[in-house]
Amino acid sequence: MSKAVFKKVVLKISGEALQGRLGYGIDYDVLASIARQIKEIKKLNVQIAIVIGGGNIFRGSSGTKRGIDRVSADYMGMLATVINGIALQGALEKVGVFTRVQTAIQMQELAEPYIRRRAIRHLEKGRVVIFVGGTGNPYFTTDTTAALRASEIGAEVILKATKVDGVYSSDPSKNKSARKYDKLEYIDVLKKGLKVMDATATSLCMDNNLPIIVFNLKKEGNIKRVILGEKIGTIVKG
Repeated sequence: MSKAVFKKVVLKISGEALQGRLGYGIDYDVLASIARQIKEIKKLNVQIAIVIGGGNIFRGSSGTKRGIDRVSADYMGMLATVINGIALQGALEKVGVFTRVQTAIQMQELAEPYIRRRAIRHLEKGRVVIFVGGTGNPYFTTDTTAALRASEIGAEVILKATKVDGVYSSDPSKNKSARKYDKLEYIDVLKKGLKVMDATATSLCMDNNLPIIVFNLKKEGNIKRVILGEKIGTIVKG
């Protein structure tokens, strides 16, 4: 078996990725695929934490456009991430992967509160930790959550799983001449306004020298390929 180039990673999964071919909600085939891939990765003795979005159920920015107060809308989005996290936990445990869900918004009947040292200990014991509830604060995205949690637990890289195979100069679904980048620097992402992560998350990664690898989640096996060091997607670093 090939050797992993990373030993501790944060996998960032968008809510939209979970909806698969559905227009809304959770595609359970996608959940099952993610669970199978993570089970394979665990055989490589890699510590995996997951930050999950909620856009497949409710996106705070969309709520504000429809007249919902921004703070309330953001909290609604955080609750959507909890639903996704519990669904992913179920899929992982179905294939024999031990997990813990930690939430930034306390709800003790459903999940543990986020405690940094406890999260690190779970990872050391071989459990997958799923971070939900965002940062627990409005005005911050789950991209920022991923950058924050990765920095806190000492992860080596953020693996951002998306619906496309990397970062492009413009939307490839709208512009056939859009150019795919293999490598980028943080400052280029910020200056060009490229949609890798939001500016807060990108700046936090830059400050902590934390690489981001953007890749296509829809192709099964890609998570393992990234961890084994295969050159897929786009890497962002200093």
